[in-house]
Amino acid sequence: MTHRTVPDRLILGQILHFLDDPGEGDDPHSYAHFPQGALWIVEGRVAAVGHRRAVESAIAPERLAAAERFDYGDRLVLPGLVDTHCHYPQSAVIASFGRQLLDWLNTYTFPAEMAFRDPEVARATARYFLDRLLAHGTTTASVFATVHAASVEAFMAEADARQLRMLTGKVMMDRHAPPELCDTVADAERDCVALIERWHGRGRLRYTITPRFAPTSTSAQLALAGELYASRPDLHVQSHLAENPDEIAWVKALFPECRDYLDVYARHGLLGPRTIYGHCIHLSGAERAEMAATGTAAAFCPTSNLFLGSGFFDHAASVEAGLRVGLATDVGGGSSFSLIRTLDEAYKVSQVHRRPLSPLRAWYLATLAGARALYLDAFIGNFEVGKEADCVVLDERATPELEFRLRGVTGLAERLFALTVLGDERCVVATHVLGAPAFQR
Repeated sequence: MTHRTVPDRLILGQILHFLDDPGEGDDPHSYAHFPQGALWIVEGRVAAVGHRRAVESAIAPERLAAAERFDYGDRLVLPGLVDTHCHYPQSAVIASFGRQLLDWLNTYTFPAEMAFRDPEVARATARYFLDRLLAHGTTTASVFATVHAASVEAFMAEADARQLRMLTGKVMMDRHAPPELCDTVADAERDCVALIERWHGRGRLRYTITPRFAPTSTSAQLALAGELYASRPDLHVQSHLAENPDEIAWVKALFPECRDYLDVYARHGLLGPRTIYGHCIHLSGAERAEMAATGTAAAFCPTSNLFLGSGFFDHAASVEAGLRVGLATDVGGGSSFSLIRTLDEAYKVSQVHRRPLSPLRAWYLATLAGARALYLDAFIGNFEVGKEADCVVLDERATPELEFRLRGVTGLAERLFALTVLGDERCVVATHVLGAPAFQR
Protein backbone atom coordinates (compact mmCIF):
# COMPACT_ATOMS: atom_id res chain seq x y z
CA MET A 1 0.00 0.00 0.00
CA THR A 2 1.32 3.43 -0.94
CA HIS A 3 1.68 5.78 2.01
CA ARG A 4 0.01 9.12 1.39
CA THR A 5 1.84 12.09 2.84
CA VAL A 6 -0.49 14.52 4.59
CA PRO A 7 0.50 18.04 3.53
CA ASP A 8 1.11 20.84 5.95
CA ARG A 9 -1.73 23.35 5.83
CA LEU A 10 -2.05 27.02 6.67
CA ILE A 11 -5.48 28.51 7.32
CA LEU A 12 -5.66 32.29 7.44
CA GLY A 13 -8.59 34.31 8.74
CA GLN A 14 -10.13 35.87 11.82
CA ILE A 15 -9.40 33.11 14.35
CA LEU A 16 -11.65 32.68 17.40
CA HIS A 17 -11.62 29.84 19.90
CA PHE A 18 -12.48 29.30 23.55
CA LEU A 19 -10.31 28.30 26.45
CA ASP A 20 -13.12 28.14 29.04
CA ASP A 21 -16.74 29.13 29.68
CA PRO A 22 -17.07 32.91 29.18
CA GLY A 23 -19.95 32.99 31.67
CA GLU A 24 -22.74 35.53 31.49
CA GLY A 25 -20.25 38.40 31.38
CA ASP A 26 -18.16 37.19 28.43
CA ASP A 27 -14.95 36.90 30.44
CA PRO A 28 -12.16 38.24 28.18
CA HIS A 29 -9.74 35.60 29.52
CA SER A 30 -11.97 32.75 28.34
CA TYR A 31 -11.21 33.05 24.64
CA ALA A 32 -8.52 33.96 22.12
CA HIS A 33 -9.29 36.17 19.15
CA PHE A 34 -6.84 36.96 16.36
CA PRO A 35 -8.38 39.37 13.79
CA GLN A 36 -5.52 38.60 11.41
CA GLY A 37 -4.84 35.08 12.55
CA ALA A 38 -3.37 31.82 11.35
CA LEU A 39 -3.71 28.10 12.03
CA TRP A 40 -0.67 26.00 11.18
CA ILE A 41 -1.67 22.36 10.76
CA VAL A 42 0.73 19.41 10.64
CA GLU A 43 -0.48 15.82 10.18
CA GLY A 44 -4.06 16.97 10.75
CA ARG A 45 -3.36 18.59 14.13
CA VAL A 46 -2.91 22.15 15.29
CA ALA A 47 0.81 22.93 15.41
CA ALA A 48 0.47 26.68 16.01
CA VAL A 49 -2.27 29.29 16.36
CA GLY A 50 -1.99 33.03 16.78
CA HIS A 51 -1.35 36.25 14.94
CA ARG A 52 -0.52 35.61 11.31
CA ARG A 53 2.91 37.24 11.32
CA ALA A 54 3.98 35.42 14.48
CA VAL A 55 2.84 32.02 13.18
CA GLU A 56 4.35 32.43 9.72
CA SER A 57 7.66 33.78 11.01
CA ALA A 58 8.18 30.65 13.12
CA ILE A 59 7.92 28.30 10.12
CA ALA A 60 10.86 27.55 7.84
CA PRO A 61 10.31 29.53 4.59
CA GLU A 62 10.64 26.50 2.31
CA ARG A 63 8.13 24.54 4.41
CA LEU A 64 5.70 27.47 4.47
CA ALA A 65 5.96 27.82 0.70
CA ALA A 66 5.19 24.11 0.18
CA ALA A 67 2.11 24.08 2.44
CA GLU A 68 -1.51 24.07 1.27
CA ARG A 69 -2.79 27.58 1.90
CA PHE A 70 -6.37 28.68 2.57
CA ASP A 71 -6.76 32.43 2.90
CA TYR A 72 -10.22 33.39 4.19
CA GLY A 73 -9.46 37.07 4.68
CA ASP A 74 -11.49 38.55 7.55
CA ARG A 75 -13.95 35.67 7.76
CA LEU A 76 -14.36 33.95 11.11
CA VAL A 77 -12.54 30.66 11.66
CA LEU A 78 -13.86 28.69 14.64
CA PRO A 79 -13.45 25.10 15.80
CA GLY A 80 -15.84 22.68 14.12
CA LEU A 81 -19.30 22.78 15.70
CA VAL A 82 -20.35 19.95 18.02
CA ASP A 83 -23.90 18.50 17.99
CA THR A 84 -24.38 16.55 21.22
CA HIS A 85 -27.69 14.79 20.39
CA CYS A 86 -29.29 13.91 17.04
CA HIS A 87 -30.95 11.04 15.15
CA TYR A 88 -29.69 10.36 11.64
CA PRO A 89 -32.59 8.00 10.75
CA GLN A 90 -35.04 10.86 11.33
CA SER A 91 -33.54 13.03 8.57
CA ALA A 92 -36.58 12.49 6.36
CA VAL A 93 -39.17 13.41 9.00
CA ILE A 94 -37.92 16.90 9.82
CA ALA A 95 -40.83 19.34 9.56
CA SER A 96 -43.54 16.72 10.06
CA PHE A 97 -46.66 18.35 11.44
CA GLY A 98 -47.58 18.99 15.03
CA ARG A 99 -47.16 16.21 17.59
CA GLN A 100 -45.83 16.10 21.10
CA LEU A 101 -43.17 13.62 22.07
CA LEU A 102 -45.02 10.33 22.48
CA ASP A 103 -47.28 10.95 19.48
CA TRP A 104 -44.21 11.99 17.46
CA LEU A 105 -42.53 8.67 18.19
CA ASN A 106 -45.51 6.58 17.13
CA THR A 107 -46.59 8.69 14.14
CA TYR A 108 -43.26 9.61 12.53
CA THR A 109 -40.18 8.19 14.22
CA PHE A 110 -41.02 4.51 14.42
CA PRO A 111 -42.33 4.24 10.83
CA ALA A 112 -39.23 6.05 9.54
CA GLU A 113 -36.88 3.79 11.48
CA MET A 114 -38.48 0.58 10.19
CA ALA A 115 -37.00 1.30 6.77
CA PHE A 116 -33.48 0.94 8.17
CA ARG A 117 -33.70 -2.82 8.09
CA ASP A 118 -32.60 -2.22 4.48
CA PRO A 119 -28.83 -1.54 4.53
CA GLU A 120 -29.07 0.59 1.39
CA VAL A 121 -31.56 2.93 3.06
CA ALA A 122 -29.13 3.23 5.97
CA ARG A 123 -26.16 3.93 3.68
CA ALA A 124 -27.98 6.53 1.60
CA THR A 125 -29.32 8.31 4.68
CA ALA A 126 -25.94 8.26 6.44
CA ARG A 127 -24.32 9.84 3.38
CA TYR A 128 -26.99 12.53 3.20
CA PHE A 129 -26.88 13.22 6.95
CA LEU A 130 -23.10 13.58 7.15
CA ASP A 131 -22.96 15.73 4.02
CA ARG A 132 -25.57 18.04 5.55
CA LEU A 133 -23.73 18.24 8.88
CA LEU A 134 -20.57 19.33 7.09
CA ALA A 135 -22.49 21.88 5.02
CA HIS A 136 -23.76 23.36 8.29
CA GLY A 137 -20.29 23.45 9.88
CA THR A 138 -20.75 20.49 12.24
CA THR A 139 -17.76 18.16 12.46
CA THR A 140 -18.62 16.04 15.53
CA ALA A 141 -21.94 14.64 16.72
CA SER A 142 -23.44 12.15 19.14
CA VAL A 143 -25.82 10.26 16.88
CA PHE A 144 -28.62 7.75 17.37
CA ALA A 145 -28.94 4.98 14.80
CA THR A 146 -31.83 2.45 14.89
CA VAL A 147 -32.30 -0.96 16.46
CA HIS A 148 -30.77 -2.51 13.33
CA ALA A 149 -27.05 -3.30 13.52
CA ALA A 150 -26.81 -2.41 9.82
CA SER A 151 -27.74 1.19 10.63
CA VAL A 152 -24.63 1.49 12.79
CA GLU A 153 -22.46 -0.25 10.20
CA ALA A 154 -23.60 2.20 7.53
CA PHE A 155 -23.09 5.29 9.65
CA MET A 156 -19.69 4.26 10.96
CA ALA A 157 -18.43 3.37 7.48
CA GLU A 158 -19.51 6.71 6.03
CA ALA A 159 -18.09 8.68 8.98
CA ASP A 160 -14.80 6.79 8.82
CA ALA A 161 -14.49 7.47 5.08
CA ARG A 162 -14.73 11.19 5.89
CA GLN A 163 -12.27 10.88 8.82
CA LEU A 164 -14.85 12.40 11.17
CA ARG A 165 -14.84 12.22 14.94
CA MET A 166 -18.29 10.73 15.52
CA LEU A 167 -20.16 8.79 18.17
CA THR A 168 -23.04 6.42 17.53
CA GLY A 169 -24.62 3.20 18.70
CA LYS A 170 -27.41 0.72 18.03
CA VAL A 171 -30.67 1.66 19.70
CA MET A 172 -31.65 -0.81 22.44
CA MET A 173 -35.42 -1.20 22.68
CA ASP A 174 -37.20 -4.35 23.87
CA ARG A 175 -40.72 -3.11 24.70
CA HIS A 176 -43.36 -0.46 24.01
CA ALA A 177 -42.46 -0.16 20.34
CA PRO A 178 -43.57 -1.88 17.13
CA PRO A 179 -42.42 -5.52 17.03
CA GLU A 180 -40.31 -4.75 13.94
CA LEU A 181 -38.25 -2.34 16.05
CA CYS A 182 -37.86 -4.42 19.19
CA ASP A 183 -34.80 -6.47 20.01
CA THR A 184 -34.19 -8.68 23.05
CA VAL A 185 -31.58 -8.50 25.78
CA ALA A 186 -29.65 -11.27 24.03
CA ASP A 187 -29.95 -9.59 20.62
CA ALA A 188 -28.77 -6.29 22.03
CA GLU A 189 -25.77 -7.86 23.75
CA ARG A 190 -24.73 -9.81 20.63
CA ASP A 191 -25.06 -6.83 18.31
CA CYS A 192 -23.44 -4.28 20.62
CA VAL A 193 -20.45 -6.46 21.43
CA ALA A 194 -19.84 -7.12 17.73
CA LEU A 195 -20.22 -3.46 16.79
CA ILE A 196 -17.92 -2.34 19.60
CA GLU A 197 -15.24 -4.77 18.45
CA ARG A 198 -15.57 -3.66 14.85
CA TRP A 199 -15.89 0.13 15.21
CA HIS A 200 -14.99 1.48 18.64
CA GLY A 201 -11.65 3.28 18.40
CA ARG A 202 -11.35 2.80 14.65
CA GLY A 203 -10.05 6.05 13.17
CA ARG A 204 -11.83 8.83 15.06
CA LEU A 205 -14.94 6.79 15.88
CA ARG A 206 -16.33 5.78 19.25
CA TYR A 207 -19.22 3.55 20.19
CA THR A 208 -22.10 4.78 22.35
CA ILE A 209 -24.37 2.48 24.37
CA THR A 210 -27.84 3.68 23.32
CA PRO A 211 -30.98 2.61 25.18
CA ARG A 212 -33.61 4.80 23.50
CA PHE A 213 -35.15 5.91 26.79
CA ALA A 214 -36.30 4.22 29.97
CA PRO A 215 -39.86 3.33 28.84
CA THR A 216 -38.71 1.31 25.83
CA SER A 217 -36.23 -0.89 27.71
CA THR A 218 -36.96 -3.45 30.40
CA SER A 219 -34.97 -3.36 33.59
CA ALA A 220 -32.98 -6.33 32.28
CA GLN A 221 -32.01 -4.46 29.12
CA LEU A 222 -31.06 -1.31 31.05
CA ALA A 223 -28.89 -3.50 33.30
CA LEU A 224 -27.18 -4.88 30.21
CA ALA A 225 -26.56 -1.34 29.00
CA GLY A 226 -24.92 -0.53 32.33
CA GLU A 227 -22.76 -3.66 32.13
CA LEU A 228 -21.63 -2.79 28.61
CA TYR A 229 -20.79 0.77 29.69
CA ALA A 230 -18.65 -0.58 32.55
CA SER A 231 -16.93 -3.15 30.33
CA ARG A 232 -14.47 -0.71 28.76
CA PRO A 233 -13.04 2.57 30.08
CA ASP A 234 -13.82 4.71 27.03
CA LEU A 235 -17.31 3.67 25.91
CA HIS A 236 -20.04 6.32 25.86
CA VAL A 237 -23.75 6.32 26.78
CA GLN A 238 -26.60 8.37 25.33
CA SER A 239 -30.33 8.41 25.96
CA HIS A 240 -33.23 10.76 26.79
CA LEU A 241 -34.27 12.24 30.11
CA ALA A 242 -37.14 14.38 31.41
CA GLU A 243 -38.23 15.75 28.06
CA ASN A 244 -42.01 15.77 28.40
CA PRO A 245 -44.46 15.67 31.35
CA ASP A 246 -46.38 12.70 29.90
CA GLU A 247 -43.12 10.83 29.43
CA ILE A 248 -42.12 11.50 33.04
CA ALA A 249 -45.48 10.23 34.30
CA TRP A 250 -45.05 7.09 32.18
CA VAL A 251 -41.60 6.45 33.65
CA LYS A 252 -43.00 6.84 37.16
CA ALA A 253 -45.68 4.24 36.42
CA LEU A 254 -43.19 1.81 34.86
CA PHE A 255 -40.54 2.16 37.58
CA PRO A 256 -42.48 2.89 40.81
CA GLU A 257 -39.54 1.77 42.93
CA CYS A 258 -37.35 4.60 41.61
CA ARG A 259 -37.13 8.01 43.27
CA ASP A 260 -37.33 9.92 39.98
CA TYR A 261 -36.54 9.58 36.28
CA LEU A 262 -32.78 9.97 36.77
CA ASP A 263 -32.82 7.27 39.45
CA VAL A 264 -33.92 4.74 36.81
CA TYR A 265 -30.64 5.24 35.00
CA ALA A 266 -28.64 5.48 38.22
CA ARG A 267 -29.90 2.11 39.46
CA HIS A 268 -28.79 0.49 36.22
CA GLY A 269 -25.26 1.93 36.22
CA LEU A 270 -25.91 4.51 33.51
CA LEU A 271 -24.58 7.70 35.11
CA GLY A 272 -20.99 8.87 34.93
CA PRO A 273 -18.30 10.23 32.64
CA ARG A 274 -19.05 9.98 28.90
CA THR A 275 -22.80 9.73 29.52
CA ILE A 276 -25.12 12.34 28.03
CA TYR A 277 -28.89 12.69 28.18
CA GLY A 278 -30.95 14.64 25.71
CA HIS A 279 -33.37 17.39 26.84
CA CYS A 280 -33.20 17.30 30.69
CA ILE A 281 -35.92 19.96 30.83
CA HIS A 282 -38.04 18.96 33.82
CA LEU A 283 -35.35 18.14 36.39
CA SER A 284 -35.41 18.71 40.13
CA GLY A 285 -32.51 20.34 41.93
CA ALA A 286 -31.60 16.92 43.34
CA GLU A 287 -31.44 15.40 39.86
CA ARG A 288 -29.19 18.19 38.61
CA ALA A 289 -26.93 17.79 41.63
CA GLU A 290 -26.61 14.04 41.05
CA MET A 291 -25.82 14.53 37.38
CA ALA A 292 -23.13 17.06 38.26
CA ALA A 293 -21.64 14.85 40.97
CA THR A 294 -21.39 11.85 38.65
CA GLY A 295 -20.12 13.79 35.62
CA THR A 296 -23.28 13.08 33.63
CA ALA A 297 -23.92 15.64 30.88
CA ALA A 298 -27.03 17.25 29.38
CA ALA A 299 -27.77 18.02 25.72
CA PHE A 300 -29.66 21.31 25.26
CA CYS A 301 -32.08 20.83 22.33
CA PRO A 302 -33.97 24.13 21.99
CA THR A 303 -35.35 23.74 18.45
CA SER A 304 -36.79 20.31 19.25
CA ASN A 305 -38.09 21.34 22.65
CA LEU A 306 -39.96 24.25 21.09
CA PHE A 307 -41.16 22.31 18.04
CA LEU A 308 -42.60 19.48 20.15
CA GLY A 309 -43.87 21.81 22.89
CA SER A 310 -41.77 20.04 25.50
CA GLY A 311 -40.61 23.01 27.59
CA PHE A 312 -37.70 25.34 28.28
CA PHE A 313 -34.35 23.93 29.36
CA ASP A 314 -32.73 26.09 32.03
CA HIS A 315 -29.16 26.45 30.80
CA ALA A 316 -28.04 28.90 33.49
CA ALA A 317 -29.37 26.79 36.37
CA SER A 318 -27.86 23.63 34.89
CA VAL A 319 -24.40 25.15 34.49
CA GLU A 320 -24.56 26.69 37.97
CA ALA A 321 -25.37 23.24 39.34
CA GLY A 322 -22.11 22.01 37.80
CA LEU A 323 -23.47 20.13 34.80
CA ARG A 324 -21.61 19.74 31.55
CA VAL A 325 -24.01 21.07 28.89
CA GLY A 326 -23.69 20.86 25.12
CA LEU A 327 -25.86 22.18 22.29
CA ALA A 328 -27.90 19.81 20.12
CA THR A 329 -30.14 19.94 17.05
CA ASP A 330 -32.08 16.76 17.92
CA VAL A 331 -32.80 16.18 14.24
CA GLY A 332 -35.56 15.21 13.35
CA GLY A 333 -37.66 16.53 16.25
CA GLY A 334 -35.37 19.50 15.87
CA SER A 335 -36.21 21.49 12.78
CA SER A 336 -32.75 22.17 11.35
CA PHE A 337 -29.30 20.65 10.91
CA SER A 338 -27.88 24.10 11.69
CA LEU A 339 -26.30 24.71 15.08
CA ILE A 340 -26.30 28.42 14.19
CA ARG A 341 -30.10 28.39 13.95
CA THR A 342 -30.15 26.29 17.11
CA LEU A 343 -28.14 28.96 18.94
CA ASP A 344 -30.80 31.51 18.01
CA GLU A 345 -33.45 29.36 19.68
CA ALA A 346 -31.17 28.71 22.66
CA TYR A 347 -30.92 32.45 23.21
CA LYS A 348 -34.71 32.81 23.13
CA VAL A 349 -35.18 29.95 25.59
CA SER A 350 -32.63 31.53 27.92
CA GLN A 351 -34.65 34.74 27.83
CA VAL A 352 -37.66 32.85 29.22
CA HIS A 353 -35.57 32.22 32.34
CA ARG A 354 -34.39 35.87 32.37
CA ARG A 355 -30.78 34.69 32.04
CA PRO A 356 -29.98 35.57 28.42
CA LEU A 357 -27.23 33.56 26.75
CA SER A 358 -24.41 36.01 26.12
CA PRO A 359 -22.84 36.31 22.64
CA LEU A 360 -19.52 34.64 23.40
CA ARG A 361 -21.00 32.04 25.71
CA ALA A 362 -23.29 30.97 22.88
CA TRP A 363 -20.38 30.11 20.59
CA TYR A 364 -18.55 28.42 23.46
CA LEU A 365 -21.69 26.29 23.88
CA ALA A 366 -21.52 25.23 20.22
CA THR A 367 -17.81 24.34 20.33
CA LEU A 368 -15.75 23.64 23.48
CA ALA A 369 -18.77 23.09 25.75
CA GLY A 370 -20.03 20.38 23.39
CA ALA A 371 -16.62 18.72 23.33
CA ARG A 372 -16.53 18.79 27.13
CA ALA A 373 -20.08 17.40 27.40
CA LEU A 374 -19.02 14.46 25.21
CA TYR A 375 -15.67 14.06 27.01
CA LEU A 376 -13.85 14.66 23.73
CA ASP A 377 -12.13 17.90 24.68
CA ALA A 378 -8.74 16.17 24.72
CA PHE A 379 -9.17 15.91 20.93
CA ILE A 380 -11.45 18.71 19.72
CA GLY A 381 -13.29 21.86 20.81
CA ASN A 382 -10.62 24.52 20.40
CA PHE A 383 -7.33 25.22 18.65
CA GLU A 384 -4.91 24.35 21.43
CA VAL A 385 -1.68 22.91 20.04
CA GLY A 386 -2.02 19.17 19.52
CA LYS A 387 -5.80 19.17 19.03
CA GLU A 388 -7.35 17.74 15.87
CA ALA A 389 -7.72 20.53 13.33
CA ASP A 390 -11.45 20.58 12.60
CA CYS A 391 -12.81 24.05 11.84
CA VAL A 392 -15.64 26.00 10.27
CA VAL A 393 -15.27 29.24 8.30
CA LEU A 394 -18.13 31.73 8.66
CA ASP A 395 -19.00 34.81 6.65
CA GLU A 396 -20.57 37.28 9.08
CA ARG A 397 -22.06 39.24 6.20
CA ALA A 398 -23.33 36.38 4.07
CA THR A 399 -26.88 37.69 3.76
CA PRO A 400 -28.24 41.18 3.01
CA GLU A 401 -29.76 41.28 6.49
CA LEU A 402 -26.42 40.57 8.19
CA GLU A 403 -24.50 42.93 5.93
CA PHE A 404 -26.95 45.76 6.62
CA ARG A 405 -27.07 45.04 10.37
CA LEU A 406 -23.29 45.02 10.72
CA ARG A 407 -22.50 48.25 8.89
CA GLY A 408 -20.22 50.21 11.16
CA VAL A 409 -20.18 47.48 13.84
CA THR A 410 -16.69 46.53 14.99
CA GLY A 411 -17.10 44.93 18.44
CA LEU A 412 -16.69 41.16 18.52
CA ALA A 413 -19.59 40.48 20.90
CA GLU A 414 -22.07 42.53 18.89
CA ARG A 415 -21.01 40.87 15.65
CA LEU A 416 -21.29 37.41 17.16
CA PHE A 417 -24.73 38.17 18.53
CA ALA A 418 -25.98 39.32 15.14
CA LEU A 419 -24.57 36.13 13.63
CA THR A 420 -26.35 34.08 16.31
CA VAL A 421 -29.74 35.63 15.62
CA LEU A 422 -29.60 36.31 11.87
CA GLY A 423 -27.13 33.66 10.72
CA ASP A 424 -27.73 30.23 9.23
CA GLU A 425 -26.01 27.72 6.94
CA ARG A 426 -25.59 30.38 4.25
CA CYS A 427 -22.86 31.80 6.47
CA VAL A 428 -20.81 28.59 6.24
CA VAL A 429 -18.06 29.26 3.69
CA ALA A 430 -16.08 26.09 4.34
CA THR A 431 -15.68 23.20 6.77
CA HIS A 432 -12.29 21.57 7.33
CA VAL A 433 -11.71 18.12 8.81
CA LEU A 434 -8.19 17.48 10.11
CA GLY A 435 -7.23 20.60 8.20
CA ALA A 436 -8.48 19.32 4.84
CA PRO A 437 -11.49 20.97 3.16
CA ALA A 438 -14.56 18.75 3.56
CA PHE A 439 -17.13 21.30 2.39
CA GLN A 440 -16.72 24.51 0.42
CA ARG A 441 -19.51 26.77 -0.70
